[in-house]
Amino acid sequence: MVERRVDKPWQKIYDDLNLKNHNFKKEPFKITAKQIKTCCQDFKETGEKEVRILCKHDTREKRPKVFIENNLFMLAIKNGEYVILKGEGYVDIPEIKTEEKIYNSSLRFKLDTSTVGDSEMQHLDYAYATSLIRTLMNDESLVLTTRGRKYTKIEFSFNFNSQKIDVKSVQTEVDAGYEGKNQVVLIEAKNSKVKNTIIRQLYYPYRMWQNYTKKKIITLFFEKTAENTYSIWQFGFRNTKDYNSIYLIKSGKYRIKDSYGQQALS
Repeated sequence: MVERRVDKPWQKIYDDLNLKNHNFKKEPFKITAKQIKTCCQDFKETGEKEVRILCKHDTREKRPKVFIENNLFMLAIKNGEYVILKGEGYVDIPEIKTEEKIYNSSLRFKLDTSTVGDSEMQHLDYAYATSLIRTLMNDESLVLTTRGRKYTKIEFSFNFNSQKIDVKSVQTEVDAGYEGKNQVVLIEAKNSKVKNTIIRQLYYPYRMWQNYTKKKIITLFFEKTAENTYSIWQFGFRNTKDYNSIYLIKSGKYRIKDSYGQQALS
């Protein structure tokens, strides 16, 4: 395993706070941003002492080495407060083996600005503009209503294995949220292929928005691949209060063509 900047700081945190002797079967380990800063204050590089960077483990592989070796992951539970848990905190993003489908854009003109850049938001906006998202959700009423980071004072609890986790006033983020007459579609987007993602990225927005609407909450994982196709996975939760009850509902791969039959965003 190649050593990364987060490895040494987290090894020091692990040692300084004696995580080795913590009973993770009994309860998660609570840790604060202040404790992390104190443990890492002697490191020189920003990436070795900045809490935001040290606590961002979006995939299994991005966890620090000591987490990987001990089957650990972490979740935010409050602004500046976290828990470290032992077990599976990620969900696989399975390869879509079915043949890609051709989707004919509903647009009747070319979008010049959509071809500039290669950001997640850009590709997601294009998929929405062509009505791909509306078509997949079978909902012409969907409109963009929210995106980006939001802090919420909403409190919610969930179970991880046999442990109860209480969350209050955390930051959640969606790359796009579309609201229709009867449903809200929340999307986590990537512009490169990933094999897994932390469940939190789907679960926290799902739980947060349930407190603001009685409409059905849909969670999608959206990916722009190197082959200029759009892969979309729909995930659900069998038990709203169970973090690990996530399951795949459906998935598909789509290639968008413009009204002239030319491949879009090539």
